Amino acid sequence: MSQKKRILITGAAGFLGSHLCDRFIAEDYHVIGMDNLITGNLANIEHLFPLENFEFYNHDVSKFIHVAGELDYILHFASPASPIDYLKIPIQTLKVGSLGIHNCLGLAKAKGARVLIASTSEVYGDPNVHPQKEEYWGNVNPVGPRGVYDEAKRFQEAITMAYHTFHGVETRIVRIFNTYGPRMRLNDGRVLPAFIGQALRGEDLTIFGDGSQTRSFCYVDDLVEGIYRLLHSDYVQPVNIGNPDEITIKDFAEEIIKLTGTDQKVIYKELPVDDPKQRQPDITKAREILGWEPKIDRAEGLKRTYAYFKTLSSEELNKVEHNNFDKYIIR
Repeated sequence: MSQKKRILITGAAGFLGSHLCDRFIAEDYHVIGMDNLITGNLANIEHLFPLENFEFYNHDVSKFIHVAGELDYILHFASPASPIDYLKIPIQTLKVGSLGIHNCLGLAKAKGARVLIASTSEVYGDPNVHPQKEEYWGNVNPVGPRGVYDEAKRFQEAITMAYHTFHGVETRIVRIFNTYGPRMRLNDGRVLPAFIGQALRGEDLTIFGDGSQTRSFCYVDDLVEGIYRLLHSDYVQPVNIGNPDEITIKDFAEEIIKLTGTDQKVIYKELPVDDPKQRQPDITKAREILGWEPKIDRAEGLKRTYAYFKTLSSEELNKVEHNNFDKYIIR
């Protein structure tokens, strides 16, 4: 019997990290989850704790990483990923995108492991090219309020490629566009959970700006499939993974009102600094190289996501997020 492949997933207790843990467990990998829980939530992975194929370490990847034994793959998904997060903890955001990826790449070099890093459409900034192709270098303000996140991700890509070209480390880079689904945090400042949370609490939906800015939303299962295929491909340059079905924020708010059956109004506030006006992935490379494209349309994905949020208690809908680490037994 062949030995199970072993994979380290950083940011394992986060939205995307936890879904990736599920996928690789389902594929019969031995999954090592790592998270310092600064934004992650153990409730996302508590169902995995009894499994022999899963282990968890409460650790900050910005510090030295040690994993005993062989390691085949590393997925670096540790990072604050919402405006509220990286405006509240800017230094930690920069450190996980610099020291954290450096530690992951060093571990990969030592273990002979392949690394896939989670980059983002934010490397394109407020784009002057639409839709965004991987060859576009971006329009990013490095000293603006979003710069700590945008530049951390751009640095991640640069050091990852340097380790590939200089040390021969096997690397993959995924540029993730807006993703949604169960386990998203309601109060993290991203538009979809913000709208649904406001609808469930009976509040008016808040649009920043005039609502003409666009986003393209990809359901989490589709994203995970794209990441899985990219990890096992031979392609080392960045690849956009997202849903090219673009919609204005104003129209999206109307979709949420219709979905939730509420009668809230839409109110408008000032647009934040450097907020992207357009966001739509060109997924030509994903289609041609990975044979991937999204399968779940927005209507179905929103229905699944709304069903998840409706299961939350009123306390969870209104709480300030924190982690209750002590209630879990970690092995």
